[in-house]
Amino acid sequence: MQKDDIFKASGIIIQDRKLLVEKSVGKEFFIHLGGKIEPGETAKQALVRELKEEITIDVAEDDLELFDHNSAPAANSPEVNVHMDVFLVKQWQGVITPDNEVDELRWINSDIPSDMKLGSIMEHETIPKLKAAGLID
Repeated sequence: MQKDDIFKASGIIIQDRKLLVEKSVGKEFFIHLGGKIEPGETAKQALVRELKEEITIDVAEDDLELFDHNSAPAANSPEVNVHMDVFLVKQWQGVITPDNEVDELRWINSDIPSDMKLGSIMEHETIPKLKAAGLID
């Protein structure tokens, strides 16, 4: 690990066997919902905060189930490594609405459109594991 490494908590939201992904303003890659873990926060606390900030939903920590842990170069800053705890979001309150720095939301399955760029953890880890687990098409 390097001192510039990023530690993130991310959420998997699935509806109708499709996964919700987001693209931030000014970025080219679609990535997991969620964000950096702030000092003093647990991964679950960070994800609850980030989901409220990014897509305006309320999630209880008890409704987050650890799905995976990954490390890879950051999609938008490949010189930095990202270490990510990935949680299944089992339920939430509110209407999913992009907010803050979120430019676009998309529901996708494992058949990724050729013009869509995904972050490496999303493309090479999360989507194949979700498909193998029978959670997305």
